[in-house]
Amino acid sequence: MIGAFGTLLAMSSSGLAAGLGQPEPWQMARQIPVTENAREILSFEVGLHWLSFVISLFVLGLILYCVFRFNEKANPTPSKTTHNTMIEVAWTIVPVLILVAVAIPSFRLLRTQLSDPKADVIVKVTGHAWYWAYEYPAVENGGGFKFDANLDEEKAPKLLNVDNEMVVPVNKIVKIQVTAADVMHSWAMPSFGFKIDAVPGRLNQFWFKADREGVFHGQCSELCGTRHAYMPITVRVVSDEAYVQWLVEGKTKFAAIDDGAKFADARR
Repeated sequence: MIGAFGTLLAMSSSGLAAGLGQPEPWQMARQIPVTENAREILSFEVGLHWLSFVISLFVLGLILYCVFRFNEKANPTPSKTTHNTMIEVAWTIVPVLILVAVAIPSFRLLRTQLSDPKADVIVKVTGHAWYWAYEYPAVENGGGFKFDANLDEEKAPKLLNVDNEMVVPVNKIVKIQVTAADVMHSWAMPSFGFKIDAVPGRLNQFWFKADREGVFHGQCSELCGTRHAYMPITVRVVSDEAYVQWLVEGKTKFAAIDDGAKFADARR
C-alpha cells in the first residue's frame, strides 16, 4: 500500500497529464514548464512532496510503535518518566534542520525570480476591466505600438484565447512591466512559472526566458469583478525571424487601431 501511494505521489508530482501551455482534463500537476524558473519551481515542489511523505511515514511509524509498545497489555506498569533530554533536544534540532534544508533552495529560487537581468525585449502590460493591453517600445526592428487583447470565444481552447496574442522571441529575456488602469488584476502564466499583480498606480516587474516555441495560455488570477473569468492571456513564443517579421507587421496593423482611438478621443 505504501509503495502504491509513493508511486501515485511521484506520478502526480512529475507533471503527468500536465498540458503544454494549457490545462488538460484531470490534470494533477503543473503545466509543462518552458522556463528555467518554472522547472526549478516544479523540482522544489516535488522535493517538498517527498519530504512531506517521508515525515508522514516517520510520524506514522512512531504512532504505531507507541500503540503497540506502550499499550496496557504490553506495559501493565506505566512509566512515570516526565523528561528525556535526548528526545527533547532531538525534536528541537531535527525540525530546525528540516526548515534550513527547505529554506536554502527556496531562497535560491527567490533570488532567481527577483534578479534583474538585462532584457532583450520589454513589454508593458496593463490590466483593464476586463481585458489586457500590451505596449511594445520602438526598436530598430519595429515596435512602437500597443494593442488590446480581448477574449475570443470562437477560438480553442474555450475561454483561454484572445483576438490579439502577445508575441515574444524564443530564448530571449523578456521583461514584463505590469500595471492596472482601474482595479487590481494579476497576470499569470503557469507554463512560465510566475504571476504578478497589476496594481493601479504601481509598476511591477518580472522576467522570463522561454526555451521552446508554442502558444501558452494563462488567466487573470486576481478576483477583479464580474468578468474576472473572461480575462485570458495568450503568449505566442516564436523564432527570432518570426518575431522581427511580427514587429514589422504590427507597426502597420496596430498603428491604425491606435490612430483611430486617438481620433475618436479628439472628436469628444
